Amino acid sequence: MLLDIRFFADQPSFSPLPISALSGTGTGELLDLVCSGVSEDLHEEQDEDYVPAISIVGRPNVGKSSILNALVGEDRTIVSPISGTTRDAIDTEFTGPDGQKFRLIDTAGIRKRAAVASSGSTTEALSVNRAFRAIRRSDVVALVIEAMACITEQDFKIAERIEKEGKGCLIVVNKWDTIPNKNQQSAVYYEQDVREKLRILQWAPIVYATAISGHSVDRVIVAASEVEKERSRRLSTATLNQVVQEALAFKSPPRTRGGKRGRIYYCTQAAIRPPTFVFFVNDANLFPETYRRYMEKQLRKDAGFPGTPIRLLWRNRRKMGKMDGGGGKGSGGRAQLSLKSRGRKLALTS
Repeated sequence: MLLDIRFFADQPSFSPLPISALSGTGTGELLDLVCSGVSEDLHEEQDEDYVPAISIVGRPNVGKSSILNALVGEDRTIVSPISGTTRDAIDTEFTGPDGQKFRLIDTAGIRKRAAVASSGSTTEALSVNRAFRAIRRSDVVALVIEAMACITEQDFKIAERIEKEGKGCLIVVNKWDTIPNKNQQSAVYYEQDVREKLRILQWAPIVYATAISGHSVDRVIVAASEVEKERSRRLSTATLNQVVQEALAFKSPPRTRGGKRGRIYYCTQAAIRPPTFVFFVNDANLFPETYRRYMEKQLRKDAGFPGTPIRLLWRNRRKMGKMDGGGGKGSGGRAQLSLKSRGRKLALTS
């Protein structure tokens, strides 16, 4: 039986939400309304027992165990200048200054496979495997590099693994006290070098510390806490689509040689940890990698998410009203952006 919409409008317990499946108008508000009543209780229940895991990784002898010991205030791992003295991943419960609980995972130094093979050490080979497994079961990874040492290919490989696994990340520059003749610009120049050589982690905050003396080590936990918050953050569908509309207004998808152009109907956030966004489009093949990177860059510029990788998924959908970037159609035309501050840098200097 078909009922007139006025029947529902007259019911005191109903609040009709006008939408258009064809144009996409109101679909963002509908998704937010549906999720608000279901997901919040589920998230609260899950978050009650959720303790973020932080792994401390890096090449051998960069001071990973010293950082862990400085954080927890006691010698929980063997600290030695000899590479490979920390043979296993060791979990340590820790409560940050804001009351946030963490599980710290110290790992054996990660070396190139060739170096591990030539060393003939079965124990070290197992430690490397455990280190990568520690990254996989972590929520946030502290990638430790030594201030006076060059960033190597192996550092980049570790960074690649972190990004591939979708983990939050902060870069810890340890032994910062060994940099000679430091001034106010030293950290700026050093960051430029790190960003150039670890481009895959452009979004990762940098902490400068000296584990032996404990200088600025507390900032590791402060930064890790901020990173975890960003990994767990959700954008409303309306706000997200406003960001996308502004990006489209500034730069439209390119046309193919045949004159075809990609159209974005709407976008929604599908997951957190890491934040994952689904773009519903006319044809995913019409969006080249350069445009996808542009959209990610604009999303970060307007919405932030420092310290965490984000995932953009492109899905084909049947023909419907497109986003034209003019604030007309789509679910985000009325959203007000107040997210510029989210793009702030989390670089913490000494």
